[in-house]
Amino acid sequence: MSEYLILALDWSEIWALFFPLTVLLFRRKQPEILQPVIVYLWLALFLNFIIDLIMGFKAYLPYWLQSNNPLYNMHSVIRFACFSFFFIRLPQRSFFTFKRVLLYISVVFLFINFGFFENFLDPNTLSGNLLAAEAYLLLVYCMQYYLSELRNDDRTIFNGPDFWIVTGLSIYVVVNFFVFLFYLPMLDVNPTISVNMWNVHNIAFIIFCLFITKALYGPFRYKYSV
Repeated sequence: MSEYLILALDWSEIWALFFPLTVLLFRRKQPEILQPVIVYLWLALFLNFIIDLIMGFKAYLPYWLQSNNPLYNMHSVIRFACFSFFFIRLPQRSFFTFKRVLLYISVVFLFINFGFFENFLDPNTLSGNLLAAEAYLLLVYCMQYYLSELRNDDRTIFNGPDFWIVTGLSIYVVVNFFVFLFYLPMLDVNPTISVNMWNVHNIAFIIFCLFITKALYGPFRYKYSV
């Protein structure tokens, strides 16, 4: 990869978010079901700005501020919470109880993982368990969404903002489940490969943001909630 392309990918966790956020400036009236996603976009911009700022200016910061790993963990928790509420609020009758149970399971996992196995604020490493579990559980949410939509003969699955968000999220978590699972082991074996793996994550994040942009632009299927 060229130096400029690598630089663009390194900062993509910030500039990719400006695609959907720019749409929000011109189309502020969004369906109620998209509010958790909109909250996520603003929180992600705030966290990613600090994350990349630490990455770019690490040498000029005091030692205790040189790690952005806890912020990645925080981003993971916020992303899962926002999209869990997004799925729960969708007007789908199928899997309603299952979606709530999945949220409770994630909370139990957080207490067990960070109570016995990992340190949430560890400055030396990301939480591979957290990131991989988040990707897996979000993929389960996505699969139940498609199953629920296919069972419903009253709606066309391709004509709503929820479809574009879930499809973008599906691409993101399918790609990054393996990135999150193998990133830390590969970092010890071959740091160059691990860096390239994170570039794959950044490309998937750009695609994810583009799908959210399409969702925010419309058309909106759930007119009663706009």
